[in-house]
Amino acid sequence: MKKIFTYIFIIVVCLFLTMPSGANEIKNILGNWEGTLKVPGTELRIVFRVYETTEGNISATMDSPDQGVRGILVNEIIQDDNNLILEIKAIGGVFEGVISEEGLIIEGQWKQSGAAFPLLLEKKEEIKEIVRPQEPLRPYPYIEEDVEYENKEAGITLSGTLTFPAKKGPFPAVLLISGSGPQDRNETIAGHRPFLVLADYLTRKGIAVLRVDDRGVGKSTGDFSQATSEDFASDVLEGVEYLKNRTEINTKQIGLIGHSEGGLIAPMVAVQSRDVSFIVLMAGPGLPGEEILYLQGDLILRAMGFSEGKIARYLGYNKKLYSLVKEEGDKEVLKERASKIFEEYYFELSEEEKQEIGNWDVYVKGQLQNLLSPWFGYFLTYDPKVTLSKVECPVLAIIGEKDLQVPPVENLPAIKEALLEGGNSNIKIKELPGLNHLFQSAETGSPDEYARIEETISPAALELISNWILGQVNLIH
Repeated sequence: MKKIFTYIFIIVVCLFLTMPSGANEIKNILGNWEGTLKVPGTELRIVFRVYETTEGNISATMDSPDQGVRGILVNEIIQDDNNLILEIKAIGGVFEGVISEEGLIIEGQWKQSGAAFPLLLEKKEEIKEIVRPQEPLRPYPYIEEDVEYENKEAGITLSGTLTFPAKKGPFPAVLLISGSGPQDRNETIAGHRPFLVLADYLTRKGIAVLRVDDRGVGKSTGDFSQATSEDFASDVLEGVEYLKNRTEINTKQIGLIGHSEGGLIAPMVAVQSRDVSFIVLMAGPGLPGEEILYLQGDLILRAMGFSEGKIARYLGYNKKLYSLVKEEGDKEVLKERASKIFEEYYFELSEEEKQEIGNWDVYVKGQLQNLLSPWFGYFLTYDPKVTLSKVECPVLAIIGEKDLQVPPVENLPAIKEALLEGGNSNIKIKELPGLNHLFQSAETGSPDEYARIEETISPAALELISNWILGQVNLIH
């Protein structure tokens, strides 16, 4: 849920093109250059690989290993004596630095969206690759198939991957539902592909798995920016219909696994479709969106070392903005009034805080885009307890002890209470020790740890989910 719902500055790296420069004048920067970019909320490794082309020109690629992005091309390379500029026009990003006399260090700044962050690049013989030991390697011991189906009412095509055992079926099946924000079928985040790992594990256990690109993402069509959780639920319903028409699938044993916002959507679908036999809520919320945002903001800011005063100020302004979103139905009036609140907030910032934000106009534009989106307005006021009380199928709800985005102490009891109030007794509610929002074994649970942790999903979480599902399908005939 923005995973879920945290807005952290992340470098966007995409659509880079190369503009050749003269080889003779910049041969001294050939090689691998690595540095760590420290931005509010996280740290990201940045790697530039500078090389000579077969035509004798100099080109460079940029990697963001912690985000799982590699081989993107730099627009322009400019060197004047020891001064170096690497420009990426597609995202408005520029690295400006000074090369040391020894030619082993480039000290400078990364500039983007009006903000500037120190970045020290060191020349490296080899770049340490991020290890994701749980990611499966082909050939798989099961069948993998790319699939497509339609949501005719929405006028879109959804594209995904179906995996199932290489033996005679029919098999129980699950459809995976990703968290908020535009997600691909693997729910790729911080260099991890959680849904790839989860699908592989479950398929090896005899469970078919369908994972799908969100509308407007990857090979799926549609406009993600205009959709709400309710729209995503309609996409999931079409996925259930698709599975029902596959001969490999046992139509009486189709379940849903929702992570983060997906854990909010799964109950919505289960209430609408009798074909859903069970649901698994991985860090799904039990509280209204506004309450989640306050809890999340407080916990993450504390983990980042913010003072009590800064936290109170941040949450105070958020309360003003959220109240405005709930009360004001006119988008233009909402935009105007929210802009005034942002202006009021700006004048209370220190010079250092203003510098961290960078270009204020760009910052406000991004924040207004979030506030005015259909998704945000829907989420802010949606109370999952109302829907959970209507869920009749078996439910497994799990949240990591160190989850700062959907805190277990507040959310798990709310989920349990709502299910029991509705008369659902086939439930399992569990807090998993030591795990974060992605169900990784973590130290603090802060989002800035996600990329640094090698583990994608804790084996204990995988085993719990698998065993619970197998227990349910053995009861369903």
